[in-house]
Amino acid sequence: MPDEILPPPLREVIKTYDLRADKSLGQHFLLDTDLLTSIAAMAAPLEGVNVIEIGPGPGGLTRALLATKARHVTAIEYDPRAVAAIKALAETAQGRLTILHADAMKADLPALVPAPRAIAANLPYNIGTPLLISWLMQAAQYQSFTLMFQLEVAERLCAAPSTPAYGRISVLAQWLCDVDIVMHIPASAFAPPPKVDSALIRLVPKPSQPAREQIQAMEKLTAAAFGQRRKMLRGALKGLGGSDLLQAAGIDPARRAETLSVQEFERLMLVLIRK
Repeated sequence: MPDEILPPPLREVIKTYDLRADKSLGQHFLLDTDLLTSIAAMAAPLEGVNVIEIGPGPGGLTRALLATKARHVTAIEYDPRAVAAIKALAETAQGRLTILHADAMKADLPALVPAPRAIAANLPYNIGTPLLISWLMQAAQYQSFTLMFQLEVAERLCAAPSTPAYGRISVLAQWLCDVDIVMHIPASAFAPPPKVDSALIRLVPKPSQPAREQIQAMEKLTAAAFGQRRKMLRGALKGLGGSDLLQAAGIDPARRAETLSVQEFERLMLVLIRK
């Protein structure tokens, strides 16, 4: 890209558009270009892929994604200041960047962006988990998810059974995807720095995805099981069949949700949908 059309430094963009991080929107910006390049590289392979970015802010990760071989980048931004800030970037992107002023919580991404599609984003902290759950329910629609979360949330996604971090999101994510923490990011890397460290998570949907009925049943099952995680499963799952359901799946009714493996939850789910 010729020097005269290089985008301005990110700190200058923030100053020009008064893009101070809004706590109510969970905003924390990454400004280190080397780090942003590394994050975009972690989303590979992106050749020929339509990438979706949520909450681009001043456009640092957007620039890094445009520097890959991605076919197209669609940036979805709720904050009108940020929309204005990255419009100039679209002018130098040779038609490879679309900016949508929209609420990602309400957006039907598969309807907006054609396949093959992937999501790469430094997610706003306040909506990261519900966004991921909604995407997991449509995991077959995506090639991959490369997402920045608070370290605590990232550890929950990768947690093993019988550990404090293991819960509903652990089961759903690991059932539907291969999940790995691929990078730790210190709080000092962000502007403004959050109170906690973060981690980049890579989720790749498994080649064989369950039917919609099975996903809905697993969602209901894990919500009930972990909704009262201190209870024995026969009590927590009373509304879904309790001891009868558990015994039919070959699982001791006296166990608690956090002790069950993903495979055991799948076994329970299969019994539940046959009821």
